[in-house]
Amino acid sequence: MPTTLTSEATTVWTGTLAAGSGTVTLDSSHTAEFAVNWKARSEGVANTTNPEELLGAAHASCYSMALANALATAGHTPTNIQTTAAVTFAAGKGVIGSHLLVSAKIPGLTEEEFQAFAQDAKVNCPISKALTGIPITIEAELA
Repeated sequence: MPTTLTSEATTVWTGTLAAGSGTVTLDSSHTAEFAVNWKARSEGVANTTNPEELLGAAHASCYSMALANALATAGHTPTNIQTTAAVTFAAGKGVIGSHLLVSAKIPGLTEEEFQAFAQDAKVNCPISKALTGIPITIEAELA
């Protein structure tokens, strides 16, 4: 297993910010291509993505992995971890927060123990560490 890995995504953009559009390709798959434009970012237009949604995908998946690792290191095997990251963008301000909504089923774990693991993963997830300039909030539920 490599100790460092560089991951890439490529965007091709045509036109101005307001009238233009582009595509984002996840270079690892060469098949996942997403349409992106300003209206998706500022107005929530359907059938296109935006940088915040992609950031949310990164945050949600990284958080789930960090939580699973912390649990496994302590001898707990999660049955299921579901994480949604809601990343908020404000025009003129940028990304202003990420909210993690977590539901997990972990046999043999108390609610108090789960909350401690959930908070630890929020702080120590590599994407959370990269987002230290914004507030990160969490709602975690042991199913």
